[in-house]
Amino acid sequence: MASRFPSAEEYEAEKARYSDSMRVDIRTHQAGITGQYRNEVLSNINGDCLRLSVLDERYPWHYHADSDELFLVVEGKLQVEIAGEDAVELTEWQYVVVPAGAIHRTRAIGRTVTLTFEKQAARTVFVEHAEAGD
Repeated sequence: MASRFPSAEEYEAEKARYSDSMRVDIRTHQAGITGQYRNEVLSNINGDCLRLSVLDERYPWHYHADSDELFLVVEGKLQVEIAGEDAVELTEWQYVVVPAGAIHRTRAIGRTVTLTFEKQAARTVFVEHAEAGD
């Protein structure tokens, strides 16, 4: 796995960037992000978290054993590949839920901004290889 991606431990341990009761302008925040990949926890909510991802590449195959994961595209186009299933392509203001335990990866088609909802400290397991459906 490329070093630009966090380890499973780093992903799970990340703390929220913003505190409760703080107004957050996601549009302004994401506009300042450059590079091919950034994924960060913005806020924690009732044992879950809201993540912001800005990416322009493919993320490695992985799964979250204890958490569903909802991907909502805010800007751009995202392909979500789930092992054994057809890939789902999302455009702005579309989302898909990847169930807990499903091996998956995401691929941005150009610069893409997503909001992701999952459990706080979702256990992440990276896998070497998986096959998406036809």
